[in-house]
Amino acid sequence: MTASQAQAESKRGRSKADLAYDYLRKQVLDGALAPRQRVLAGPIAAHLEISAVPVREAIHRLAAEGLLQIERNVGARVAELDERAYREGMEALAVLDGSATALAALAVGGAALDRAEQINEQLAGLLGDFDPAEYTRLNTKFHAVLHAGCPNARLRELVEAEWRKFSALHAAERAVDAERAHAAVDEHRELLRLIRDGAPAARIEQAVRDHVLSSLHARTGFVSQLR
Repeated sequence: MTASQAQAESKRGRSKADLAYDYLRKQVLDGALAPRQRVLAGPIAAHLEISAVPVREAIHRLAAEGLLQIERNVGARVAELDERAYREGMEALAVLDGSATALAALAVGGAALDRAEQINEQLAGLLGDFDPAEYTRLNTKFHAVLHAGCPNARLRELVEAEWRKFSALHAAERAVDAERAHAAVDEHRELLRLIRDGAPAARIEQAVRDHVLSSLHARTGFVSQLR
């Protein structure tokens, strides 16, 4: 985003903090800012021709999402995947998304399942010429469709926050490989079959949990006791 683009967006009513947030997030996800690289408010503010205040606000928002880390006496850096935190976070995501998807499946409509199936076929179309960032974006969208109808608002809020964090980290570090992506697409198809067939909630919950934990195992070799 250039300064002129930022000014145009500002005229459309978007806040400067939102503009700085979008700019920084894209820089991280596109790899323009590498893991552990420092993020300085001053140069970014100068590039966007805004003050440093909204940039600092954007930095704190991205830190809350897990894309940046704020270190004492150092400042903000692009986050890297700490293995222990990653394992624990993915286990939490497996539990949360399993529960949310199982609850949503009790009342999910055919249109939502059709939409999820369309997204999964888009994922399948990426496998020949694999694009990790686009795969991560669509994968997050697939799961969002399936848990969107969860009637427990707090659970839905928690799982959406975890998906935002991990999808951003996966995209930034290109953490999904093509072999795992092939298996995940097949697991999505099986999950959709279970939901369409009216499988018990416990079976759907376990399928989602196993699916997320398989991704954890593929990346780290860690075998969770939740399986």
